[in-house]
Amino acid sequence: MQMSEPLSQKNALFMAMNRFIGAVNNMDQTVMVPSLLRDVPLDQEKEQQKLTNDPGSYLRDAEADMYSYYSQLKAIRNNIEWGVMRAEEQRRKKDTTAPEPVRTEPESDIDLEQLLQYHLRGLHGVLSKLTSQANNLTNRYKQEIGIAGWGQ
Repeated sequence: MQMSEPLSQKNALFMAMNRFIGAVNNMDQTVMVPSLLRDVPLDQEKEQQKLTNDPGSYLRDAEADMYSYYSQLKAIRNNIEWGVMRAEEQRRKKDTTAPEPVRTEPESDIDLEQLLQYHLRGLHGVLSKLTSQANNLTNRYKQEIGIAGWGQ
């Protein structure tokens, strides 16, 4: 990376993570009764994406309700705040199968800076979509319980 990058570019990933965490925290504070989200279908736009097999539709068909989104967004926030290793440790406790072998590739075959930039762009894009989904879920919950205009 070049040293002459503007400060806003250097902090772009942190800002995206903070926006996402803030949106999920707002969602978590707004959704007082998460069980009300069970069996509430996603909005029609999401249903159409699911039918067209859009790669952005990452929930499985069986889990496509608002409660699943709520749970998944909170889990992603926890992974960002506390680290993925914590989630891996919990998963290992559940699964007592043989550990997966760690893949190692020689660093000389990979341009690490390009690889990092590729993943950072992808992460930034995913965080933006997740932030939007958390905000949409919050607004949808407000509509479902009849407080759609409050807090704006």
